[in-house]
Amino acid sequence: MAVAVTMVRMKVAILRHSAKGQRGGTMAMGGTLGLVLAAGTIYLAFLGGDWPAAAYAVWMLGWIIGPVFSGGGDETLRPEFFSLIGLPARRMAAGLLVSAFVGVAPVISLVALAGLVVAATTPVNALVAVPAMVLQLAVFVLLSKVAVALLGIALRSRAGAVAAGVINGAVLAFLGQAWVFAVAFGQGGQIPEFVRYLPSGWGLLAVRGEYPALAAMAVLIVLLLAAWAALLSRRAGASRPSARGRRPMRAATGRGAVVAKELRTWSRDLVRNHQLTFALAYGVFFAGAPLVLGWTGMLPWAAPIFIIMAAAMTANVYGTDGTVLWLALMTPGSSDVRGRQLAWLVTVGPVAVLVAVAFTLVTGGPWALVLAAVAALLGGAAGLVPLISVYGLVPGTDPQRRTGNPLRTSEDDGALTGLAYLTLALVALTGAPAVAVAALSGWWGVLVGLVTGVLCYWGFGLLAQRRLAAQGPELLHLMRTGRRPDGRAAAGASYKLPDMPKVQRAIVITGVSFGAIPLIPQGVLAAVFISDGRLRQSWFLATYMPPGLRWPVAIGFMVLGLAMYGVSLWLVQRAKKKT
Repeated sequence: MAVAVTMVRMKVAILRHSAKGQRGGTMAMGGTLGLVLAAGTIYLAFLGGDWPAAAYAVWMLGWIIGPVFSGGGDETLRPEFFSLIGLPARRMAAGLLVSAFVGVAPVISLVALAGLVVAATTPVNALVAVPAMVLQLAVFVLLSKVAVALLGIALRSRAGAVAAGVINGAVLAFLGQAWVFAVAFGQGGQIPEFVRYLPSGWGLLAVRGEYPALAAMAVLIVLLLAAWAALLSRRAGASRPSARGRRPMRAATGRGAVVAKELRTWSRDLVRNHQLTFALAYGVFFAGAPLVLGWTGMLPWAAPIFIIMAAAMTANVYGTDGTVLWLALMTPGSSDVRGRQLAWLVTVGPVAVLVAVAFTLVTGGPWALVLAAVAALLGGAAGLVPLISVYGLVPGTDPQRRTGNPLRTSEDDGALTGLAYLTLALVALTGAPAVAVAALSGWWGVLVGLVTGVLCYWGFGLLAQRRLAAQGPELLHLMRTGRRPDGRAAAGASYKLPDMPKVQRAIVITGVSFGAIPLIPQGVLAAVFISDGRLRQSWFLATYMPPGLRWPVAIGFMVLGLAMYGVSLWLVQRAKKKT
């Protein structure tokens, strides 16, 4: 008990001192959005039936898959901090579990679990809801910890990294396309019966009179705690390097050396293996999800989705590689940016083209739209990835110094998330002109896509090259120390928002985070479906409108998305001028 209390006090102290500035604003924004979702969950509890069970299943999946996109989840207190104290694994796991209940996410989840009180069938069951809430939250937290620990071990081997990428991509795609499965298996809007018997629904069973569910949760918590303790003891173990011989590099030019080095990194760095596999799995499963409804129209778009996601996952490529940048700075004429661009294109391009051709053959089209999008997005992504990385660099941990959690490549998870969202939007924008021309003029769009891709590849690469040449030493200093040479800002300084009122900061974060939704799916993609005569498609609102409102609604969403990004950029620029 003393260990747990000490860890809780440590975490409270760390959170109290760190919840300031931009990080505090991000926590407040995330907390607000979380409370909205929690309120929606409580509302579903009033509806009765299996709707609360479905909602809590989504919360459980969020706890499991969410840490993958936040550097391995909350690691305010890490096992490595206590490795020299000699604590038994189970005592350390128990203390870390208790401290895991301190934070914004557990509090919001507990608020959402208040729906169990609403769902209680009798006053006695309302009292049962209190321990059920605590046990259910403990199940969520422990499932998250065990999943992250298992993923960390998986990422120590290439096969494990690939398998983890496939699973994570499939789960996130499922969350994004949950409506498809709800319609397919719900039989008229009803939730499938098996959902209530998932671990996420055991608390709901308990408050409805099935009291053995409480004992089942307690047993599951003990088992998960034991599993986590065992995984913590393995966390410090290092993976053994391969003893196989490696072919020597035989590059004749500086650019060739960079390409060779990057291609070897793509094949050997397990984090990059995971990122690439995740992006591919997400694109394939997201586009393939409507197959359960018998609709194949989204399959050809697996390749564009894969390209955009791959760019977002690698947007901090310089920060992830760490201080190895000194090699490029000390080797004039190495063409580091161009080499990285070519290696990225060689790694992602063939897979994207293969997926695009294969899936478009299955559906019989639309060839012009898909090929135009792939051509433009490949060039746009290959140009924007290094550009965004050198302008918005988030200092990362050198690969040889990564902790037992390989997912944590930086200490500034908020900046990494913002960088990924920004990349998603900007890369998607590079494909919009080609897709629009293809929708209106057919194969001319492919030519526009090729021209757009080449220009983005060359132009953005040139800007990144100039930035690296002009600010290379400063970027290296930022990566080594987490601070700019002028002493400002720690990790993530290059991407940190300027000082501004909380309301304006919330507007900027909301605009950057969600501007892509009206712009791309509800705007650009909906316009593509309308022009192709595909009506009543999925969740694209414009396709459900009367004939006279379809194009105005699609265009209106595009304007809304651009306005969200425009207002966010304007507020940031205005705040920078004031400082």
